Amino acid sequence: MTTETKKGPFRYDVVGSFLRTDRIKEARQAATAGTLDPAGLRQIEDEEITKLIDKEIEIGLKAVTDGEFRRSYWHLDFLEQLEGVEHIKAEHWSVAFKGHQPKAATLQITDKVDFGDHPFLKDFAFVKAAAGDRAVAKFTIPSPSMLHLICCVRAEEYQPIPRYEDEAVLFEDIAKAYRKAVHAFYDSGCRYLQLDDTSWGEFCDEEKRQAYAARGFDLDRIAREYVKVINYAIADKPADMTVTMHICRGNFRSTWFSSGGYEPVAEILFGGCHVDGFFLEYDSDRAGGFAPLRFIQNQKVVLGLVTSKFPQLEKESDLIARIEEASQYVPKDQLCLSPQCGFASTEEGNEMTAEQQWDKLRLIKRTAEKVWPDA
Repeated sequence: MTTETKKGPFRYDVVGSFLRTDRIKEARQAATAGTLDPAGLRQIEDEEITKLIDKEIEIGLKAVTDGEFRRSYWHLDFLEQLEGVEHIKAEHWSVAFKGHQPKAATLQITDKVDFGDHPFLKDFAFVKAAAGDRAVAKFTIPSPSMLHLICCVRAEEYQPIPRYEDEAVLFEDIAKAYRKAVHAFYDSGCRYLQLDDTSWGEFCDEEKRQAYAARGFDLDRIAREYVKVINYAIADKPADMTVTMHICRGNFRSTWFSSGGYEPVAEILFGGCHVDGFFLEYDSDRAGGFAPLRFIQNQKVVLGLVTSKFPQLEKESDLIARIEEASQYVPKDQLCLSPQCGFASTEEGNEMTAEQQWDKLRLIKRTAEKVWPDA
């Protein structure tokens, strides 16, 4: 790759997670059962991630990930390793999916939130080494919004610790922790970092908006706070580092938990958040139309037109037509194409085979190459 082509998002790109291999699943089960030690588990994870990255490069991806193979969940594994945050058992998941439900777990803020010697830095270093100079090593972490959403908004019994009785202090600590995280990943060699965020999907859902309002939450105020936190976290990132945001409405074993177009959050989020690009779910009617994209500034918009939930392949002609439609609101040169989400936001994965997963990515690459000659 030339220097000019090493900066994501790319014309055809991926969100991050991939279906876990049988070997990964068996090893993680053995580790949970105590029959495989941590070193043995990591060795197997290393080997399977290396194979995955080789496959991503074979498919032709310019940005590769570790598939989140070391994680149980797309978000909790990272957030629980922040200082001042604890993983706790729960009676049920913090939101209700339309079908299968994940293993119940949640988080609790027990002390000052901060970013310290986080194990994901080592995980990223492995991705970078495995990719070498063949592709850009992309890494995904949950957005700072998710910590507040899970602990302070979704949690009906939330009681702030004394330090956070003034919520402004909490937002400030989260913002500072994430600024440290951004620089720590950069120092580890990361030039393509993605913040995954389902809070905006919830804030687009009219039923959820009404339910939160009934509990006394002003979602527009919270949305503005989330944008301020994200902007602070990335305000002084180096110029050669790309930070994007991925937004979806839930993804667990091909199910979802939110519905509604982007209009309720578009002006606050698209008009105010300074990330370099947005990966946006657009694979179903639940995501609404493209009109909210009129608030996009100079960011790239990666259209998630290809579903990662179901194996049926979309038609190239339909994808091209939808890209043309989106270009009424965002110049085509700012648009890219990807799946609407990862293929396995939790270790269980969506309802498709590994080969069907790769077929989706081949379709995305073929389509992008037809739409954008520079792809």
